[in-house]
Amino acid sequence: MDGETRAVVAEWLLSETGAEEIDITGAKLLSGGAIQENWLLDLVVRGGRLNGLEQAVLRTDAASGVDESHGRVEEFRLLSVGFEAGMTVPEPLALEPTGSITGKPFYIMQKADGTANPRMLTRDAALSSHPIGLARQIGREMDRLHRIQPPRPDLGFLGSVPSDPAAQRISELYGFLDSLPKAYPALEWGLRWLELNRPAPSRAVLCHRDFRTGNYMVSDGKLTGVLDWEFAGWSDPLEDIGWFCARCWRFGADEREAGGIGSRADLYAGYEEEAGSELDWSLVPYWEVLATVRWGAIALLQGERHNSGAERSIELALTGRKAAEMELDVLQQIAEIERTRANV
Repeated sequence: MDGETRAVVAEWLLSETGAEEIDITGAKLLSGGAIQENWLLDLVVRGGRLNGLEQAVLRTDAASGVDESHGRVEEFRLLSVGFEAGMTVPEPLALEPTGSITGKPFYIMQKADGTANPRMLTRDAALSSHPIGLARQIGREMDRLHRIQPPRPDLGFLGSVPSDPAAQRISELYGFLDSLPKAYPALEWGLRWLELNRPAPSRAVLCHRDFRTGNYMVSDGKLTGVLDWEFAGWSDPLEDIGWFCARCWRFGADEREAGGIGSRADLYAGYEEEAGSELDWSLVPYWEVLATVRWGAIALLQGERHNSGAERSIELALTGRKAAEMELDVLQQIAEIERTRANV
């Protein structure tokens, strides 16, 4: 971010916050923004509601995107709803919805301490000895999120509430795969299995739909912020649980089945502590299969953007290669579920 852009953002933020003086002394592009860009801003703020603030994060669109993701205006509203519900999220500070300042809409939020790097988090031996347990904290956090239920006029952009979230997800995934130039039988077979084994629908709640290691911040073993709300929507609460536990988001730490950072038992216990009741945990493997098929389809769509020549990118090309792993995972996951059923 050049000096001229920093100056216009500072001037805009001045008017938004009632400050007497704001100077953006530095801006650093943070890693991990394949779909959005995140800029760490060094600030000098005097007066107004942000008086004394030293750092914040500006979030805006990156060059690449995913069609199903929300824009920055909608994401700011989702972040605001989570903050108001008492979730551990960075406080949303200001929204520029028009793109007239920098050429793209953006919002500014409080900086969360720590790291979101999944390979650091899943290899941090200190996490297993933390007295509270990160997985348990995340379980509690998920319940706070799932207490946000329709009707919510302020979240009208999420569309109608699905009567059967699993059926809707399956239909969406068929559409994704049908849009590709060739067939992927293992993922298609996984979708058919999901159709035939679809559980009875439960009441839809607000789900993050990308709640995984890599999309939350941790400092000293404690959760400091849930990030990246661009895929949130009304769904079955088990969609978030299954996505978090799916093997593709353990980053090689398969023995820690809850996101590569803890046990399922701790994740579930944290959820139950906050909710005062439990979900039907026996259905989580079903939602893990759906998570794996979904990630495989997304990976293929990303890879096709490169392969088609529409957007040449080594990152998109490598993402597309991930689909093969998801195909194998789908076959192995379903085989394990069927073996367990046969032995009951």
